[in-house]
Amino acid sequence: MYRKATLDDCNKVYNLICEMECRQLAFDRFSVIYQEQMSNGHYYCLLCEHDNNVIGVLNLRFEEQLHHSERIAEIMEFAVDSTYRNRGIGKEMFANACQLAKDFGCTQIEVACNQLRTDTHRFYLREGMHNFHFKFSKSLVGDDKEENAIGK
Repeated sequence: MYRKATLDDCNKVYNLICEMECRQLAFDRFSVIYQEQMSNGHYYCLLCEHDNNVIGVLNLRFEEQLHHSERIAEIMEFAVDSTYRNRGIGKEMFANACQLAKDFGCTQIEVACNQLRTDTHRFYLREGMHNFHFKFSKSLVGDDKEENAIGK
């Protein structure tokens, strides 16, 4: 079953995203951001449930972009519980997200993905996405490292 997340789902979403990031995030800050997004019409957090357990999360942001002159959807976070992977859940969630994006007036869906997540790259390519862009980042808090590592 797929549904929109609610405030009550914060802990479940937090756990899935921590698993995706391979580290524990600061829950206090996470919950503030989560609450803000739940009340902001520019975000839609899609959940997948199985046997009353949240096993997948796909968080979308909708944004009017000048360089497109259109509304674009971006996948901000996308995680499926590791015990439920390779069962088509990600494929179904992605298809649902594409339909949601269309319903919200978007003409394109985008995602940024760490270079180390090669399995995820293959997933997005299988789902018809193209790798036309580079994404660059720079830390603004003094811990800018040149090493790319998941979980750090």
